[in-house]
Amino acid sequence: MQTVKMVITGPFSSGKTEFIRSISEIEVVSTEREITSQAEAKVKEATTVAMDFGRITVDDDLVLYLFGTPGQRRFDFMWEILAEGMLGFVVMVDSSKPETFREAKSILETFRAYAPTPYVVAANKQDHPDAWTAEDLRIALRIEDNVKLLPCVAKDRESVKNVLLELLYSILEEMES
Repeated sequence: MQTVKMVITGPFSSGKTEFIRSISEIEVVSTEREITSQAEAKVKEATTVAMDFGRITVDDDLVLYLFGTPGQRRFDFMWEILAEGMLGFVVMVDSSKPETFREAKSILETFRAYAPTPYVVAANKQDHPDAWTAEDLRIALRIEDNVKLLPCVAKDRESVKNVLLELLYSILEEMES
């Protein structure tokens, strides 16, 4: 049995926990805590403080372990721990919040520095009326053409599956070369 560790990262409220919940075959192990900051509480009620964990059995030979990172910088000490042993990562971007794009790019660069593994960028919340298109996000985030930047709706299992399959294909390509 082959196991593949994937990390799901991105800024606060970009959809990491929802992404993992949409696809995991087990109940997601979550370390969410109630938000006490007034500004953050306006966005959502709870935030991940250590990690989220989910699992998907692809077939008899392959299991994916999904580790979601906290999105807030005050918990970034967990990022390097979660990155250890990962074979690839997904950077979630809230397509409807351009004010988070710089943070998403910074997180992307941080994870690239931890490990030179394949990654994809998920342009989340594509169902939102204010969502930027994947093409516009590529320009805004200065993402190279060879990097997969995929439209995503974290609440939609098929959308999440597509993002994970694209990352898995990239990981398998790298393992074969």
